[in-house]
Amino acid sequence: MPLITVSYTTSRQSPSLKADIANAVSELTAEILHKDPRVTAIVVKSVNASDWFAGGRSLAEQKLASYWIDIHVTEGTNTKDEKAAYLAAMFKRMAEILGPLHPETYLHVDDVKGDAYGFGGQTQERRYIAGKLGMSFEAA
Repeated sequence: MPLITVSYTTSRQSPSLKADIANAVSELTAEILHKDPRVTAIVVKSVNASDWFAGGRSLAEQKLASYWIDIHVTEGTNTKDEKAAYLAAMFKRMAEILGPLHPETYLHVDDVKGDAYGFGGQTQERRYIAGKLGMSFEAA
């Protein structure tokens, strides 16, 4: 159920690059954060390396890749250790896909309150309650 946005820059070119990124992100999100890939949405956006600056210089000039991953999950569904493992595993996997990464490469796990976040017209809180009661709530 997470919504994940991946912005990246790299000099590597491949027709399957965006799909490779989405697959890696989906796999690690399922494996480490225990999120169901069937309800995981991933947006992958490429940024020109000459438009991405770190330390006052473009990544094109530095010949380095980078990414910014922003993932929204329901608050309280992941531990600090899971989040730390996720960041470390993602950095390693993305380096394999994108090439050498600039140290200023980011991933942010947004813990969002269940009553303010959801999909399909229902909040996560309502889904949780319905699951406990063995019923479903229609979107209001």
